[in-house]
Amino acid sequence: MKSDASAVLAAFAVACSSVPERVRHEAVRSITNGFATALAGSGDAALVHAKAVASRFSSGADVLIIGHDARFDVLTASFLNAIAINVFDFDDTHPGTILHPTAPVLPPLLALAQTRRISGPDFLDAFAIGVEVECRIANAVSPGHYRRGWHITATCGVFGATAAAGRILGLDAAQMLNAFGIASAQASGLVETLGTMAKSVGVGNAARNGIVAALLAQDGMKGPAMPLEGPRGFLHVTADEPNIGCLTRGLGTDWELMTNTYKPYPCGVVLNPVIEASLSIAQLSQFDSAAVVRATVRGHGLLAERADRPLPADGREAQVSAQHAVAVSLRHCKAGLAEFSDAEVADMQTVALRGRVRVEVDAALPVGAAVVDVELDSGRIISERVDQARGDSARPLLDCDIENKLRALALFGAPSLDPEPLIAALRGLPQADDAAILAGLSVY
Repeated sequence: MKSDASAVLAAFAVACSSVPERVRHEAVRSITNGFATALAGSGDAALVHAKAVASRFSSGADVLIIGHDARFDVLTASFLNAIAINVFDFDDTHPGTILHPTAPVLPPLLALAQTRRISGPDFLDAFAIGVEVECRIANAVSPGHYRRGWHITATCGVFGATAAAGRILGLDAAQMLNAFGIASAQASGLVETLGTMAKSVGVGNAARNGIVAALLAQDGMKGPAMPLEGPRGFLHVTADEPNIGCLTRGLGTDWELMTNTYKPYPCGVVLNPVIEASLSIAQLSQFDSAAVVRATVRGHGLLAERADRPLPADGREAQVSAQHAVAVSLRHCKAGLAEFSDAEVADMQTVALRGRVRVEVDAALPVGAAVVDVELDSGRIISERVDQARGDSARPLLDCDIENKLRALALFGAPSLDPEPLIAALRGLPQADDAAILAGLSVY
């Protein structure tokens, strides 16, 4: 097999000099959303454990992490920030692949910006290019990659982190290709870990290992010539029928970041239409969740595959449980972080209502759509269908929605932090002289 797809993608990551303004603007939106979810996750148990262990081994104290005033080395800070961004499953989503683009790519850039001056435009360009690389690789291995059990944010995210970090470090095309090869040796993450703390470890490793790959290549370490498309490269090993053309088709013209979406609810993206339909029912006049005899969620097979979890053990698993999402939406008429907590999972009224919810596959429904049917003890049946949920590409969150999300999640996870200076700095990032300002404004 002869191909130059890996080399073309590496050359693009190094040489692209014309990131459109619309793409930079979307990068600001993605980064703002990333800070929001990181602030929410800054006190989560998974991060507490990771921070405690990392503190024993951190080799420096140069870099702040979001929501904390402690300092770590570049690699450790990248690892911890990626965990914080991703831990609540409230971060951005790339449609079609279900990759969460920001968690692996933003933390390396944020860490590097605290060790050298990076202008706002250069920061945004490196971010956009890192996202482009990881999403194109994700497109090339989807949908078989996820179905085989690979956690795509971790496995493909390491390449995005490598591209972003390598660009800031000034790698040439040959070095970037070597860096991709080194990244391919570290690409890992399993769907089996979803609903557990281990899931975020894979995402943290993607961010940290991306910098490692870039640094090793900068120092002269070599890698394979075709790390992606080679006969035993990443694509063929991790996908049934890889589409190599996705790596380079429309490169520099069609930007994957422009398809990025942002969640209004802290759960797996497949649950967005389920929650929206359930909330519509809960908001009906005189609706009483205590009168629910049974509720049925109907959706594409992907919904059942990822979210048919009738007995979530804790809040983390509840984030990917359709039964829990319906129960809390009907009962509380809201679906925020508190509704996906350990306490809510254990609440006996929620447990009882969750037990009356079932999931069915409806082959007539497309991906992204859902129908919720609720039968009441009066015999009345209420049905609500959502074809495109709020937050999807067709109904995107506005800039003000994402900024309000940051305010709300800062209040949840870092209540002593004033989010307004951070929001102002994020708005001004396209004109900023030094992107390091973001780190200082995200701690208290």
